[in-house]
Amino acid sequence: NPCAAKNPCNPCAAGGSVELTDAEAATAYDCVIGKLRPAYAKSGDEVAARYRDWPRYSRVAYQSATHGGRYVQNYANDAARAYGAFEDAGPMPAGAIIAKDSFAVDGNGSVSSGPLFVMQKMPAGFNGDSRDWKYTMIMPDGTVFGVTNGKNAAGMQFCYCLLYTSPS
Repeated sequence: NPCAAKNPCNPCAAGGSVELTDAEAATAYDCVIGKLRPAYAKSGDEVAARYRDWPRYSRVAYQSATHGGRYVQNYANDAARAYGAFEDAGPMPAGAIIAKDSFAVDGNGSVSSGPLFVMQKMPAGFNGDSRDWKYTMIMPDGTVFGVTNGKNAAGMQFCYCLLYTSPS
């Protein structure tokens, strides 16, 4: 990648629908990783302060349509260690937490921090519509966008409305 040598945080002006190679995605993540945890931790959310201490289950950041086309990395706590089996993981126990930090690449190729997406499996009865998952989205400046059954709960329904609703 000849342009990465010029500016590793601007991988060939990639952005929009342009897909980064694994090497470009890794370089871009390296550019923002030092900013993510301290920014997310400003939220006061316990997960935001410690998710990077957990095992990472994605080899390299990948573009996720369900996360607004942002590039994400997947982390999970010990209770969610089956997450590494992905589709074969089966139901997660209460206490399982999955965190996905993110970054975006704009049309000019600039890399910027994205939100932290957190899924926490709660005890049965927490929220039937979300199958008892609590979703939290923390913005890159540390503000909390929303929390299932909490602040801006309606804004968090996008996390599960398409996943758990059947066609009529």
